[in-house]
Amino acid sequence: MTSPLYDALVAPLARRTTPVLFDVEGRGLSGAELHGKAMALAAALAGLGLKPGDRMAVQIDKSPRALALYLAALSAGVVFLPLNTAYTAGEVDYFVGNAEAALLVGDPSRAESLAPVAARHGARFETLDAAGEGSLTELARLAGPSFTPVARDAEDLAAILYTSGTTGRSKGAMLSQSNLLSNAEVLVQEWRFTEKDVLLHALPIFHTHGLFVAINVVLRSGGSMIFLPGFKVDQVIAALPRATSMMGVPTFYTRLLDDPRFDRDLVAHMRLFTSGSAPLLAETHVQFEERTGHRILERYGMTETNMSTSNPYDGARKPGTVGRPLPGVELKITDPVTGEDLPQGEPGMIEVRGPNVFKGYWQMPEKTREELREDGFFITGDIGVIDPNGYVSIVGRQKDLIITGGYNVYPKEIELVLDEQPGVLESAVIGVPHPDFGEAVVGVIVPRPGAEVDGAALEAAMAQSLARFKQPKHIAIVPELPRNTMGKVQKNLLRQDFASLFA
Repeated sequence: MTSPLYDALVAPLARRTTPVLFDVEGRGLSGAELHGKAMALAAALAGLGLKPGDRMAVQIDKSPRALALYLAALSAGVVFLPLNTAYTAGEVDYFVGNAEAALLVGDPSRAESLAPVAARHGARFETLDAAGEGSLTELARLAGPSFTPVARDAEDLAAILYTSGTTGRSKGAMLSQSNLLSNAEVLVQEWRFTEKDVLLHALPIFHTHGLFVAINVVLRSGGSMIFLPGFKVDQVIAALPRATSMMGVPTFYTRLLDDPRFDRDLVAHMRLFTSGSAPLLAETHVQFEERTGHRILERYGMTETNMSTSNPYDGARKPGTVGRPLPGVELKITDPVTGEDLPQGEPGMIEVRGPNVFKGYWQMPEKTREELREDGFFITGDIGVIDPNGYVSIVGRQKDLIITGGYNVYPKEIELVLDEQPGVLESAVIGVPHPDFGEAVVGVIVPRPGAEVDGAALEAAMAQSLARFKQPKHIAIVPELPRNTMGKVQKNLLRQDFASLFA
């Protein structure tokens, strides 16, 4: 029997008597114990009638047994479909129906709203809570840990992850066994993970970052994790002395920097901090190094590709860039209209090709053809530029491009200027409807705590640094920017808020 992900990530656990997970209190769960939980859950899935290739939608809190359920899916050949725990029953309804899921697993507290969703689409409904208890756990106990893993091929689907759907219905990205395994193996090599590593894991596990990057890398390397239910500053600071590495989103690091306990002595033993899922401000990068002596390693990936680029482990980690393409990944910059390659240094569409790139969108052949070229290059929707040393910088999303008076404006260029101004903590630049220019540039600013932003000074700085057509026609001051679970600014919500500004 061969199954790439089971063989590489799950099978080694059966022989491991040392801890693979530590909880917030420091209690350990051995690899063999986690393997036993996974096999019992796999047996339960088979007992429910799930066959290889069937889809299982999962909306449950992060816990060791939730991780075991992911490993059970890999073992049983069931396609894993994790869902954001913030989704409403109405949103879950779409995913279950679109994926034609055979099973929906949800928290017992939401059974009243989720069970009808499953029934409406002919799926079974079982429960699993934050403590690892529920109807599915009971079925696993009855089934026992005796289960023979199912054979799978490298190109068989392992998971479907749905995109955030900010510009329409969410699309289900189909990820194969080889997509996930190849990326994990590259990251283990590039980020120097070994069995000695202890990763501080405070990310959610319904997203590529926390599930496939963090967990798969640790399991492939034989390391272990401090498995926190979420990010709380006190818990993270208490756990850091026991960790060697941490993967986070920018908000993790800004919140840590706001706490005086987070200092050089606390993290002197740490080997690696990485950041992704949202842009890391260059200022945060600099502040982090000044405070701790560590340079955060920023990288770039997305649902459809896992990780595509990374700043180097050894070598210059450049603030404001996401590094170079990973081994085996090809990246090019093309004209968003013609698809032709652009000269080095000119901003354009980022396209990537490699073993990490997904197989297409579930039941959306037209969308697949629009975004996945016949030659294997994926059109990411991100606008980027490559510097002379091969480092990639993300300028913005294509959908965030502002066309004002016929001129193209990339928000990132303006945000970099705004973020440098006195009193400005962070900014977001959007385009809103304008009767004369089609779209007007609007800057949305969050001041630093206790600071006041000088409007006149801001306008003067804009005039000195930017062409007139790039300068914001309105600056709004807000207490905070809207963000999704992974800390990414939701510009679609800002565009809604300011849509009638010039009406």
